[in-house]
Amino acid sequence: MGDGTELGRVRGLGSAHEGAHHWWRQRVTAGSNLFFLAWFMISLTRLGGFDYASIHQWIGSAWVAAPLIMLVISTCWHARLGLQVLIEDYQDDESRVIWLLLAEYFLGIIAVTAIFAILRAALVTAAAAAGAAAG
Repeated sequence: MGDGTELGRVRGLGSAHEGAHHWWRQRVTAGSNLFFLAWFMISLTRLGGFDYASIHQWIGSAWVAAPLIMLVISTCWHARLGLQVLIEDYQDDESRVIWLLLAEYFLGIIAVTAIFAILRAALVTAAAAAGAAAG
């Protein structure tokens, strides 16, 4: 069973003995992406206007900022898993390690930048609302 027998393939035990763990994580993140994207689309359609002030005020709500951050994390994690499979399947030489690292850093930068922008919009809106209430 250790050298790729039929029984090992049926049980899903590869050389790393991970089984279907990676596959399962991709499906879980795909499900969470569907859930959060459905929330995002429904929330956007219920929004009154699409001007800068309306969107900024909408993102300023903690009830919007938190799921939006979870959407960014889930989407970037799903993209990372998909790119990892793509690179591992089609890049045969040692340069795949470089490509894996580049993909990971690229998606990390995207996630951090998006989360920073959401938090900044949420906290600036909250501070402005607190300042208006105090003054």
